[in-house]
Amino acid sequence: MTTSPSIHPKFKLNGLSYTSAEEILNFSSDLIEQGAPYEVSMALFFEEWLNFEDNVLVNTSGSTGTPKEITISKQQMINSAKATGTYFKVGEGTKALLCLSSNYIAGKMMLVRAMVLGWDLHVVAPEKDALVEYDNPYDFVAMVPYQLFHSLEALDKVKKVIVGGGVISPELIDQLQDKSTEIFATYGMTETVTHVAVRRLNGFAKSTIFSALPEVKFSIDHRGCLVINAPKVSDEEVITNDLVELHSPLSFQWLGRIDNVINSGGVKISPEEVEAKLSVYINTPFIICAEDDEALGQRLVLVLERKSQDSPPNYSNAFSALSKFERPKKVYTLSEFPFTETGKIKREDVMQLLKKYK
Repeated sequence: MTTSPSIHPKFKLNGLSYTSAEEILNFSSDLIEQGAPYEVSMALFFEEWLNFEDNVLVNTSGSTGTPKEITISKQQMINSAKATGTYFKVGEGTKALLCLSSNYIAGKMMLVRAMVLGWDLHVVAPEKDALVEYDNPYDFVAMVPYQLFHSLEALDKVKKVIVGGGVISPELIDQLQDKSTEIFATYGMTETVTHVAVRRLNGFAKSTIFSALPEVKFSIDHRGCLVINAPKVSDEEVITNDLVELHSPLSFQWLGRIDNVINSGGVKISPEEVEAKLSVYINTPFIICAEDDEALGQRLVLVLERKSQDSPPNYSNAFSALSKFERPKKVYTLSEFPFTETGKIKREDVMQLLKKYK
């Protein structure tokens, strides 16, 4: 049997010190009995983390396929936590906020970082405006893009923010440029124990290029998709379905997912690139996808969430930013989009709803 992972002597949770597994487990037992759902999920993870197994079971979010349960070693999670601490310079005593669900890897890793690195971690419900609700200053916060959008007025409370779990629109990036907070987009997945690359979204170091974390290298396969070599967090190379432009073994630019590519009349189009252009003009959830076309094989269509009270976008202005091949041939609306618990649009589910109601 292995021993439970060590707990840093500086570790605090909501202002209280916990220096032993016994203290954390007693606290967790109370939360499971009477805590809110987000507290119960945190407590259940503490129990799993502090048992005598080498691994933990983690659920994927299901944004790019069917949700599944995978096994990750605790040592790999510790390695990931240390890499984050080194890259972002967030060591012991860091005041951090956990406003993500502990049901998924991003939330679990905030807990692991706190225990391994010795953080003072404030844990709150994973609401869209969690940062706005509290006056505490923080050194480090992890969010999804939806939370970042609803936290713009409160970002001055935070020194460093990492954002993952979805595409960040150019419009939102523009709104970050006058913020003193250092804000980073992250690239990663459950299989790589969260992020393995980051890019700065604001300030003088702003970039469209993702840079590798320590001991991570990149290559591409015959499809032009990213291959991740990160031996500290994955026993095998991770072959992704993400199309990238590789700049070096340590950097790349993300283009979109190969399984979303649309072939319209022989022209291959990345929906994500079209969505990035349209996001400046459309302020409701939307996706670009394809439907069958007798002449083209596939044709681009725009599907957007539109409540009865919403005004329609100015399609003329929006489509003027697109090339002729990128312009949607039809526009469909749904009253409500399906989202994952982590705030990502369920693209496949939207397409199935579209077929159902057409």
